[in-house]
Amino acid sequence: MRLDKFLKTARIIKRRTIAKEIADQGRILVNNRVAKSSTDVHPSDKMIIKFGNKTLTIQVHEVLETTKKADASRMYSVLDESYEHDYSQI
Repeated sequence: MRLDKFLKTARIIKRRTIAKEIADQGRILVNNRVAKSSTDVHPSDKMIIKFGNKTLTIQVHEVLETTKKADASRMYSVLDESYEHDYSQI
């Protein structure tokens, strides 16, 4: 499955067009390699996604073509969620 479709199906990013833009900007690494939106995603892949201040590291478990909201969390697990700056102390 394409990376942009996986991110949308797994409900990590709400819209596929946004997922495509983020991937094509080089803000997503799959197995420590910069990934384009057309990169194939497979079970056991590790992804690092950079959203502005937030960096999300996930492990892919399943690749499903379609999924319901309740089942989307089965597709991956979050390994790390970190922030470049901690704005909660301001």
